[in-house]
Amino acid sequence: MSADVVVRRVRRLPIKGEVLLKQGDKVLCDQAVARALLPGPLQTVKLAEKLGVEAKDARPMISKKEGDTLTKGEVLCETKGFFGLGKKRIESDFTGTIESISDVTGNMLIREAPIPVEILGYIDGKIAEIIPDEGALVETRGALIQGIFGVGGERNGPIQVVVASPADILDAGNIQAEHAGKILVGGSGVTLAALKKASESGVIGIVVGGIKDSDLIEFLGYDIGVAITGQENISLSLVVTEGFGFLSMADRTFNLLKSLEGKSASINGATQIRAGVIRPELIAPNDKAEGTAAAAGGAMELKIGTPIRVIREPYFGRLGTVTELPAQLMVVESGTEVRVMKAKLSNGEEVLVPRANVEIIAT
Repeated sequence: MSADVVVRRVRRLPIKGEVLLKQGDKVLCDQAVARALLPGPLQTVKLAEKLGVEAKDARPMISKKEGDTLTKGEVLCETKGFFGLGKKRIESDFTGTIESISDVTGNMLIREAPIPVEILGYIDGKIAEIIPDEGALVETRGALIQGIFGVGGERNGPIQVVVASPADILDAGNIQAEHAGKILVGGSGVTLAALKKASESGVIGIVVGGIKDSDLIEFLGYDIGVAITGQENISLSLVVTEGFGFLSMADRTFNLLKSLEGKSASINGATQIRAGVIRPELIAPNDKAEGTAAAAGGAMELKIGTPIRVIREPYFGRLGTVTELPAQLMVVESGTEVRVMKAKLSNGEEVLVPRANVEIIAT
């Protein structure tokens, strides 16, 4: 978490395409950075079967050839019949281009129109670097809040705090019609009723301390397990800052979000806890920031007094402060030797955890 940091996000197409901006250009969250055309679906028309002829006899009856374009309803072929009787006429069920006609199968392959794909800026900022034919690196400066778990993809909207304290639960009664299109900030958690009402009311994002896993499963309709999140078919994005259950949001996080109320932000619930960690996030650009700012994800020193969050069980989501950094390696339950650290958690408990199991909280 940081109130003033430089954030960079890669915006890359799934296939080669055209980059629409150049280095140094300003970009908006909903502006296209790059565009490509995905090949359309390939459709098979069993002409010989439809005509009732051998595969090798179908081609002479076809009025089209490879490379020709078609529109739905256009005549592909027809038989002359016997004295006009038994005449068959085959029309195209698709719009596209004839890719091939087989004398072996008697089938025609029609490629439908290409599907345009765009990658948007996601955050308001500038193009820091171009990735030729693929996309760009978008850079912005502002506040960054990373959660410990989330669901839902990339969305943008203004921030609104709807509870009085970081210990309050966001319930259905906190959500009003005027919250449509907004990112709502709660306290220690969000109820299932609130999630459902938020979705129905057009809320695009929720940031809270925690959530009950049973409520999340019922809201999604399935258990997400350990898969990467962010592709759920839901109308809002959820960022959980502390962990599962109802857990009071850290005061520094809640106070930062309160200071950002009314500002436009980008939210993304995509999460991957294992290799190649992806954290759910909220980014609120500040184009009026002065002076210099650190780069998000830059090297931060782990030392005595450093604020941290544990990102593995049994202390998943707990906040604390580094109290000791032993130099010697220690053997953990898996049998491997790792570097460890001692930390004092927010409840006063002293714990020993592998250094790889914590993340540094920027202040």
